[in-house]
Amino acid sequence: MAQRKSYPSDITREQSEQMQPLLERVRVRTKPRTVDLHEVFNAVLYLLKRG
Repeated sequence: MAQRKSYPSDITREQSEQMQPLLERVRVRTKPRTVDLHEVFNAVLYLLKRG
């Protein structure tokens, strides 16, 4: 997988790991995850900041 450009709104992997238990608690257990939650969370932060 190619490395994407870093944005000012991004959080670190360490910060993301601190939120992992909260994100996992609300997850409905279905099929295995195919996306990286760290990248998804960074995308949400980007959208919130940039619109």
